[in-house]
Amino acid sequence: MTILHLIIASLVALIAGIGIGYVIRQYIGKRLLDSADNMAKNIISDAKREAEKLRQEATVKSKADLLSQREEQESEFRKERTELKQIEKRLSKREDNLDRKVELLDAKEQQIRGMEEKIEKRVQELDDREGQLESLIDDQKAKLHEVANMSQEDAKAEVIRRTENEMAHEIEVLVQRSVNRAKERAEEEAQNIVANAIDRLAVDYTTEHVVSTVELPSDDMKGRIIGREGRNIRAFENATGIDVIVDDTPGVVVLSGFDPIRREIAVRSMAKLVADGRIHPARIEEVVIKTREDMEKVVEETGKEVAMEVDVRNLKPREIMLIGRLKYRTSYGQNQLDHSREVAFLSGMLAEQLGLDSQLARRCGLLHDIGKAVDHEQEGTHPELGGEVAKLCGEDEHVIKSIMDHHSTSEPSSIYTVIVQAADAISAGRPGARRETLEKYVKRLERLETIATSYEYISKAFAIQAGRELRVIANADKMNDDQSAKVCRQIAKQIEDELTYPGEVKVTLIRETRITEYAR
Repeated sequence: MTILHLIIASLVALIAGIGIGYVIRQYIGKRLLDSADNMAKNIISDAKREAEKLRQEATVKSKADLLSQREEQESEFRKERTELKQIEKRLSKREDNLDRKVELLDAKEQQIRGMEEKIEKRVQELDDREGQLESLIDDQKAKLHEVANMSQEDAKAEVIRRTENEMAHEIEVLVQRSVNRAKERAEEEAQNIVANAIDRLAVDYTTEHVVSTVELPSDDMKGRIIGREGRNIRAFENATGIDVIVDDTPGVVVLSGFDPIRREIAVRSMAKLVADGRIHPARIEEVVIKTREDMEKVVEETGKEVAMEVDVRNLKPREIMLIGRLKYRTSYGQNQLDHSREVAFLSGMLAEQLGLDSQLARRCGLLHDIGKAVDHEQEGTHPELGGEVAKLCGEDEHVIKSIMDHHSTSEPSSIYTVIVQAADAISAGRPGARRETLEKYVKRLERLETIATSYEYISKAFAIQAGRELRVIANADKMNDDQSAKVCRQIAKQIEDELTYPGEVKVTLIRETRITEYAR
């Protein structure tokens, strides 16, 4: 029983094991199938994703290739377009050149026509002359027949008469040519003489004003200068004739007056009073009198020094004093003593080159403005006053005429007057010699430029060289050479009529054509 039971149990167990194994195998097989199915699905999904990725990459690559090809094509198109533009420019340029050549051909054709007309006219003139010569020959033949009937004396007289007539005409032509050559040489020689005289002279200018300043050791001195209730300053002004200005300017007092001698006396007197420290009316009067005496000595010494410097001798004491006073006289900012000294040197140099008396010329130049030393004290112009002084001092007639006529517009009666006029113009007219106010200077420059730009087709104008030259820029497309010369003359004429200036103003009109091309 036990063995049977065991066998049965074993069989049951075997059958159950086989059933369980089958069930397990079926389950495992199903799981494997499910796993394989899932794996296949995953592989298919991965394959789809990979295929989609490859498709997108292929699409992007194809688009990039298309863009690259398009850019290459556009670059080629741009190059071709640029080449076409360059070809178009070259064609346009060639067309312009052809137009110019056509115009030149037309001009040459017109020129040839003009030459043909001139040739025809010349041929006609030759035909006319040939007819005239034939008539002259006939006349000469007739005259020869007459001469044949003349006596020897009559024929000789006729030949002499004709020779005189022919020679008179030739002499007139030669004289005219000689006069023209003399004028050209005279102008050139005059320019050389003036240039040499200027080149040999070099002086410095000092500019004086109508006010002077005196330095003070301290501002407390201003109160002592004014004095109690202003008595000191009033006494000083009465003694010197100069206004004293005591303002807030530290360390200085200002002296103002138009008489340069009085102003210099006032400056020296104030300096002495400040240095001495004793300032009261009696002391002021004493110092001013002493300074005036010293000033006369200084003026006299200055006159003597200048006379010796320019080698002008035998001057009268009054003339020496007046020359010394010119040191304290200015005209347009130019010191009159320096100006007279320079005119004396220039006059002597010009006279030397002209073969004249250089010492007399220097005397005329030194004394030409001597009237300015007294024109603020007496009525009359400085040439008139200077001429009177020269007459009283017994000067030579040439000196008197040079003084009285050096500003005259009439024909001068002495060659030395002309020399002094030239030297005076050189000294006063050259840049830097005389001082203009800034306002007048700027207005004159603006007026010069305004006159030039008021003309049609003038684009720009520039006043240069301190207003002594005017550069004018003309529109070359709208103005030809003949018009440029005409406009330049008109501008110069208008400047002469409307402006007042020393020396001369050079007007330079520039007309130019600017053509710009680019090589690429």
